[in-house]
Amino acid sequence: MLFRSMKYLGIDYGSKRVGLSLSDEEGNIAFPYKIIINNFELIDNIHNICGQEEVSVIVLGESHNLFGKPNKIMESIKKFKKNIETELKLPVYFEKEFMTTVFARGNEGKKKNVAKKIKKEEGKMADASAAALILQRYLDRKNQK
Repeated sequence: MLFRSMKYLGIDYGSKRVGLSLSDEEGNIAFPYKIIINNFELIDNIHNICGQEEVSVIVLGESHNLFGKPNKIMESIKKFKKNIETELKLPVYFEKEFMTTVFARGNEGKKKNVAKKIKKEEGKMADASAAALILQRYLDRKNQK
């Protein structure tokens, strides 16, 4: 039996920061990876990461509000998806990102929203954790089939 690894990159797209996560080589478990700045180098940075980490598939968070309607940032996410599909020549799939940042922040998010006592750097890491939650949702659905 030939083992073929299938590594996934999860992306939590934001207008300032982009959270990234990676799966294990079997495509079963997602791990927070890093935060990168959303600037003119974003596509190149993701391209480099995909090459270094031997990524086969990208999973991008699809942003909707409580009523299931696209959030304001969804137009930017669609353009970003089209750009990375064109540039990287890798399959890119949407996965709903509903409440992932809230879950990723856990109690820290409550502190930040109420008392603003959390340091900025600690709050930023939630973007990578949110990307891991997005990717894990996708992997769980895929692996159940």
